[in-house]
Amino acid sequence: MNQELFRPNDRNIGSAKKITIIVYALQAASFFIGITFLIAIIINYVKKEDVQGTWLASHFRWQIRTFWFSILWNFIGVITVFTIGYPIFILTLVWTIYRIVKGWVRLADEKEMYV
Repeated sequence: MNQELFRPNDRNIGSAKKITIIVYALQAASFFIGITFLIAIIINYVKKEDVQGTWLASHFRWQIRTFWFSILWNFIGVITVFTIGYPIFILTLVWTIYRIVKGWVRLADEKEMYV
């Protein structure tokens, strides 16, 4: 995608970027305080319309998919806890950390996410 098409000259972009940073921070904090992962996804869905048509929309998709796929893989880990559950938990943890760090770095560089 051409990034310039998704950069409106709008003062609200700064506010939306702050919300995106907050969501990444809440996702990162969820490793210590689990409820923040749920708070982050609620913010994503509430503020999703505010970022439509901007480069930040790709970050919201990235964050939402990070949440749902980590929930899915953790659920599979719970179901298979007596067989392969623990490796699934570890892989999900590493994958989630990667997604948060990768998204936060690209946000800091003001680049959209490839989803």
